[in-house]
Amino acid sequence: MKRKNVRHGSVNVREMCIFAMLSAVMFASKVIMEALPNIHLLGMLTVTYTVVYRKKALIPIYVYVMLNGLFAGFNFWWIPYTYIWTILWGVTMILPRRMPKRVAYVVYSVVCAIHGFLYGVLYAPAQALMFGLNFEQTVAWIISGIPFDLIHGFSNLGLGLLVVPLAELLSKLSRKICK
Repeated sequence: MKRKNVRHGSVNVREMCIFAMLSAVMFASKVIMEALPNIHLLGMLTVTYTVVYRKKALIPIYVYVMLNGLFAGFNFWWIPYTYIWTILWGVTMILPRRMPKRVAYVVYSVVCAIHGFLYGVLYAPAQALMFGLNFEQTVAWIISGIPFDLIHGFSNLGLGLLVVPLAELLSKLSRKICK
């Protein structure tokens, strides 16, 4: 089947369906794992989607963000979600596309971990602006969240090991589906 008049970077119907499913996977995984504090698949899925879909990974990421707002309410906590996942996406985008597999396991896992360890720091600017915190209050807020950021970072470190095999699987499935 030939494609005519398809712009580079445009999203076709198959990709829209795939991205809808990937967004649903992100949202469902978050809901299922809510009982565990700061342990979730979101960082790993963000990196995986970015490795496979590059710029287009923003589609399932932001559909997930919107789903989160729709189901849990567009409240103050939601505002940092509009940029926190983009930071992880951006860091992943600047990594070399072709890394030896052994290196990729380490790099993606470390990137996921760093995002988890810095989650409170990344969240802090929005928190400070929304609640009028000064510098000292913002630092205190970050320090009070360190135990949660440690849990987040170490869980992301382990879950980051899934990026390479899942990216390989997702790439293979996408090639089959999008033929």
